[in-house]
Amino acid sequence: MNPRNHLVFLMISLTIFTFSSSQNISFHFQSLSLRNLTLLGDSYLRNGVVGLTRESGVPSSSSGTVIYNNPIPFFDPTTNSTASFSTKFSFTVNNVNREASSFGDGLSFFISPDPETLGSPGGYLGLVNSSQLTKNKFVAIEFDTRLDLHFNDPNDNHIGLDIDSLSSIKTADCTSIGIDLKSENLITAWIDYWNDLKNLKVFLSDSGYKPANPLLEVDTDLSGFFQEFMYLGFSASTEGSTETHFIENWSFTSFGIRHLDPRIHNPHNVSDNTVSKNPTIGVPEDDRNNNNHHKKIGLTIGILGPVFFCGVLVVFGYISFKKWNRVKTDMNIQAELLTGPKQFSYKELKTATNGFHSSRIIGNGAFGSVYKAHLASSGTTAAVKRSKHSHEGKTEFLAELSIIACLRHKNLVPLQGWCVEKGELLLVYEYMPYGSIDKVLYQDSEHWSFLKWSHRYNIATGLASVLTYLHQECEQQVIHRDIKASNVMLDANFKARLGDFGLARLMDHDKSPVSTLTAGTMGYLAPEYLQYGKATDKTDVFSYGVVVLEVCCGRRPIERETDGHKMINLVDWVWELHSKGAICDAVDKRLNNEFDLEEVRKLLEVGLSCANPDSEKRPSMRRVFQILNNEAEEIKVPKAKPMLSFSSSLPLSLEDIVSSSEGEEEEEEASRMVPEISIDRSQV
Repeated sequence: MNPRNHLVFLMISLTIFTFSSSQNISFHFQSLSLRNLTLLGDSYLRNGVVGLTRESGVPSSSSGTVIYNNPIPFFDPTTNSTASFSTKFSFTVNNVNREASSFGDGLSFFISPDPETLGSPGGYLGLVNSSQLTKNKFVAIEFDTRLDLHFNDPNDNHIGLDIDSLSSIKTADCTSIGIDLKSENLITAWIDYWNDLKNLKVFLSDSGYKPANPLLEVDTDLSGFFQEFMYLGFSASTEGSTETHFIENWSFTSFGIRHLDPRIHNPHNVSDNTVSKNPTIGVPEDDRNNNNHHKKIGLTIGILGPVFFCGVLVVFGYISFKKWNRVKTDMNIQAELLTGPKQFSYKELKTATNGFHSSRIIGNGAFGSVYKAHLASSGTTAAVKRSKHSHEGKTEFLAELSIIACLRHKNLVPLQGWCVEKGELLLVYEYMPYGSIDKVLYQDSEHWSFLKWSHRYNIATGLASVLTYLHQECEQQVIHRDIKASNVMLDANFKARLGDFGLARLMDHDKSPVSTLTAGTMGYLAPEYLQYGKATDKTDVFSYGVVVLEVCCGRRPIERETDGHKMINLVDWVWELHSKGAICDAVDKRLNNEFDLEEVRKLLEVGLSCANPDSEKRPSMRRVFQILNNEAEEIKVPKAKPMLSFSSSLPLSLEDIVSSSEGEEEEEEASRMVPEISIDRSQV
């Protein structure tokens, strides 16, 4: 059957389903819209995703709520029946300043009779007013990210059932199933309540698939808490924290409320005791029983027949549509890549990763995991990046594949192939045995000692070479937007290989930069990019400078002092040593003085010149590459770090920013990366 017929079947089935099950309520939002939702407090909508709390680089207090506009029937007083329900939603708990370990407090899904539920910040989760603890009525599932002994929390990573109070009736530890609510991964929750069984179950997963067993199960009767109509929503809060909370999709179904059938329960019908026991025209008892029996059979067939037929149509239409949509997507992607890298089969990659077993995971990114794979066809080892089943995951996959498939450079992580099959989005890269610079410098004590000075200098040179290629030698300029130590891989010879192009953008060489939502990782972001959201080659240069300083010094861009009280910015720390004429003191002490002092000075000064707050004073990557190869004169670095002042002529209003970024909605969609940050410039 062709796709058009599939769609016809789907439309018919959906129409019939709507009329045949009007007593039930169901909705599905793949992306969220103000047409269906009401935002309260600090909540906001951006690109189909609801942010519940304020985004801020400094600790603050915030609470926000989003509520579905239409009341949902939960109780029928006529039949004394209560609804059962099932809901599914995906959320992320991010942190604008993760280095500061500023977490808390969490979010909740709630059902309330109040269409304007909004509570206080902090441990009140936006559900309860701190001055009127018993005012708000609700049934809620909390996803708590802070230990609050006032509410008898078991830890800072749990879920719980709350009824009119934030002291949970029952809790469950998310760590027991390997989930960290603060991991910045996309987490999906399923909540099922069966009124007939008086049972509520909560399932949690970061893979997109519903687990077989619930994380939280409570035997409870909620009928006493449900009014005739209730409102659904989400709330979240922070207190002295930079934690942020996002709801990315949501579906809900209620069922089980019984209504009186007017054909049977009609007040004008004659009751049984008014019928004459001796009618004039007698009807034989057997015939009467047979007639009643036939009527019951006919009524049963008349009701169940259409219902069964409609059910078959719905299932067939849904399966056909999903299959047609998946085939269409696969064909569109495949058509664009016929001349590109190799297309792998899903079966081959599943076998190569042992069924995508958790023991094969060698890395986790914003939109998926990376698995070590043994390819039987070539006898080689590869790294398979598996995108998550989300809109952002698909956006990143297409962005990364469309850009890197056309690039060829010795300092790029080579793309070997791809797979779009069975709803999976897979990229196959050459395996990098030493992982990322971040891993070697800070995690893998077995290998950092092998990272000699010559290796570090070559890493900086190789990274400068590939950025020169991306910025100036490609047909279109490639702005990476996420250069950091964890995205620079090391091959078997400790040579730098730049990877992860999920945030990258193509731009004509003579085109002015556009404003988008700021994306990247705190500590590597240029100040003008944070302020105006304009990604250019100079913002990549800034990030490169931070990575160079990181490689030289063996220190993270932002880290806590040994006494644990103060955060140190790497650029500021190196610049302070430079102002004292002691810049070489910044070199990694683990090198044990086994380095070329002149090269150390040169590389540290190159790092500072690239990390100059004034973008106009930063060198091009071609100039950096020439300096490191002794082909150009070095750049004089000022003794004191330049102070940065932003021009008032640049667009600061929301209207100007939106105008300058018109037509770039797809870029903004892909910028909500984790652990990357997204900054609402309307707050600037």
